[in-house]
Order: sequence, then C-alpha cells, then structure tokens
Amino acid sequence: MTKTDVTLLYFERNGFIPNNPYLPVLHYKRVLKNNEDKIEKFFLANKWGNTWVNGVFDFHHYHSNSHEVLGIARGSALLLLGGESGTKVIVNSGDVLVLPAGTGHKKLSGSPGFQVVGAYPNGQAYNLKKNTLKDWKESENEIKKTAFPEADPIYGECGPLVKMWRKEGG
Repeated sequence: MTKTDVTLLYFERNGFIPNNPYLPVLHYKRVLKNNEDKIEKFFLANKWGNTWVNGVFDFHHYHSNSHEVLGIARGSALLLLGGESGTKVIVNSGDVLVLPAGTGHKKLSGSPGFQVVGAYPNGQAYNLKKNTLKDWKESENEIKKTAFPEADPIYGECGPLVKMWRKEGG
C-alpha cells in the first residue's frame, strides 16, 4: 500500500441530486497502486462489504441510504461527481473514492477494461436513486439517517475517513 494524500471534495444540492452537505467525498490517489488485485480484501478487512465488480453507470445516480467506496481496479475514467454542475474527476488504477450517502456520480468516459470494486459500510444493502424530483424528495431524511462507517475502507478504524468525517459531520 502506498502512502497517499487525500483530496476532499464538497458538494451542495445540485438540481435533484441531493449530495451530502455534511460530509466530503474522499479521493485517495494511487493508494492501492500495485495492489489492485487486493482491493476487495482491503474493503472486507475494514468492514466494507456487499462488494461488486463492474464499472460506473453513465447516468447520474446516488445512494441515499448508504455510503459507497469505489476502488479502481483497472484502467482510468473521467467521472462527474455532484450532479450536472459538479466536478470532473479523473480516477486511475489504484485510486479509491469514498462517496457519502447522497453524492451524485456518473461516468463520462473510461478506458477499455475500466473496472471498479464497490462496497458499503458493514455490507449494507444500498438503493439506487436517479436525478428525479421523486427520488430527491424521498432521499433527504434517509441521507441524514445513514449510519456512520466504523472504519476507513483502506486504513481501518484510525484512517482519514474516520477522522475527517467526524470532524466535518459532527
């Protein structure tokens, strides 16, 4: 595992994407470089489960009842976080993104073979919400009630997520 800087990204509501005004997105750049085949093991060891391997949808979506971690296992992609007027983020193999509940995300483009490992705190079930008024109205209270993760998906109980989210979210 490589030492890495963590970039924090903050988002307010954007159209019908609620985002999470209380917690920032964390982008760990190249934290798992040369360990891409072990992403799922890192997540599971740190109590992030219900894993899947795939890509990122090419439409705006979010999860109102769970936080999500995305580990980039192969390739690179340009993602749009936070809704239509959000922030474009380039992710590369070995990067990890932690998205607080409500954070909109969408793949704009990706390299051939782009692959992501996703997971949720304590293996929580997650929903899929889209950029609609109906989904937005149903989501606000769910986002506030989303359980705080017990551990950072990479560094465990003393990792940056735990420290930064407790500081930011209270």
